[in-house]
Amino acid sequence: MKNEDYQVFGIRAIIEAINAGKTLDKVFIQKGLKGDLIKEMETLVRKNGIGFSYVPVEKLNRLTKGNHQGVVASISPISFYEMEELVEKVLANDKKTPLFLLLDQLSDVRNFGAIIRTAECTGVDGIIIQKKGAAPVTADTIKTSAGAAFKVPIAKVDHLKDAVFYLQSSGIKVISATEKTEKTIYDVSFEGPCAIVMGAEDVGITPSILKASEETVKLPLLGEIGSLNVSVACGVFLYEVVRQRLK
Repeated sequence: MKNEDYQVFGIRAIIEAINAGKTLDKVFIQKGLKGDLIKEMETLVRKNGIGFSYVPVEKLNRLTKGNHQGVVASISPISFYEMEELVEKVLANDKKTPLFLLLDQLSDVRNFGAIIRTAECTGVDGIIIQKKGAAPVTADTIKTSAGAAFKVPIAKVDHLKDAVFYLQSSGIKVISATEKTEKTIYDVSFEGPCAIVMGAEDVGITPSILKASEETVKLPLLGEIGSLNVSVACGVFLYEVVRQRLK
């Protein structure tokens, strides 16, 4: 399985893929590209809430060896849930301690895959990401997740803050991981229904999401390096949940 297996390139081909209901993770558009057809494609991309970015032609040449016509899109190998559908499905199963994972601004596909793998191993009921800016599910994601991406439900939302409020209204406590706090993960309880928010290593969690969270906690770091790889940090958080719930 190669990344090329989940790509579509060419302006008209991408328009047809969108109209056919294909799940596009992201569209890469050559900077400065003009014309009526590209405008039509951009309108469709925006209308359907598909993430996109403008890139130099060299980026597109690296993505595919075909005649890309200035645009390359990645097709997701999995189907995504609507956030409300996912939460309601989990709660309808009468699970007393649901566990969700929210990923804020995480863009690295391999970190994403590693997190999905750990999420599956620790019983996470669902992962929620934002539509724009989040890491796509590519062949590399699938490989790094060891296939767990086919097992853990993933939902996309326009704004992660909306997911925070929806989870809270459903009786699920939202706990954000940040170094900007005094509490550690060993000072809070994960035994009840909860959702853990992890941010990207470079920018962390959006301030408005931190403010909306019931708890903000950190990992104690005893060395000189100021942070862990996000997939490693996420694994520590999730296994602390497992530890507390197995007691």
